[in-house]
Amino acid sequence: MLFLASCSIQDTTNEFQRLGLPEPASSNAIPIGDLWIGTWIAAGAVGILVWGLIGWAVLRYRRRSNLLPRQNRYNLPMEIMYTIVPFVIIGVLFYFTVIAQNKVLERDPDPAVTVEVVGQKWSWTFNYKSADNPDVGTDVYNAGTISETPDLYLPVGQRVQFDLRSPDVIHSFWVPAFYQKMDVVPGRDNSFQTTPTKEGVFAGKCAELCGTYHSAMLFNVHVVSEAEYTAYLKTLVAKGQTGEATGPANANKFGPAGEGQTR
Repeated sequence: MLFLASCSIQDTTNEFQRLGLPEPASSNAIPIGDLWIGTWIAAGAVGILVWGLIGWAVLRYRRRSNLLPRQNRYNLPMEIMYTIVPFVIIGVLFYFTVIAQNKVLERDPDPAVTVEVVGQKWSWTFNYKSADNPDVGTDVYNAGTISETPDLYLPVGQRVQFDLRSPDVIHSFWVPAFYQKMDVVPGRDNSFQTTPTKEGVFAGKCAELCGTYHSAMLFNVHVVSEAEYTAYLKTLVAKGQTGEATGPANANKFGPAGEGQTR
């Protein structure tokens, strides 16, 4: 019990050090995590300064008699300061945001894996391309429904590109452990790349309030070895889930996603 308690305390301490973020599991998590922590440090410093000035003003100028202090209509140096300082703070935060954004949006012209992610009412479809998987030899997919959470498999340590599509409404593809999300917009092709850095099973979800069964738009991300990844794709071939699926026709119904794929 003491050992389990110590593990729990350590996990909690690590989460506090990350200021609430989960343990990172992708290459993009590093610049995003640094920006997150740096922003909170800046906000904390500003907060401490403002609270300190408020406390100083309360104590220094507290009422000591019935006489009112001299009233000023304005204080030009003070007004200039509190106009310029916020712009300086915003400029610094903007600078580091652009640096993190550029790192996150960097692209490899030849990623190892490309997954077409289709967000539809009310689940997800994942298409794996045959060009990336010569041992499999064909396009394969996995799709979910309201009552069946789909699985997304990724090989650890390999560059992955996510091509995001939606046939109906706006969704948002989010894996919290990757520290990144991106909207899935009808009629617009969004994409990003990242490298999974840690094996394990991670939660994924839709981060956009997309309608009636938004709460059902969950998926599991399995980051595995390359051999396990290839073996999983072959199980999809054995199930007959070959070709490209743009979203299961029965995704908005309860039950497994089997027949009725729209291609």
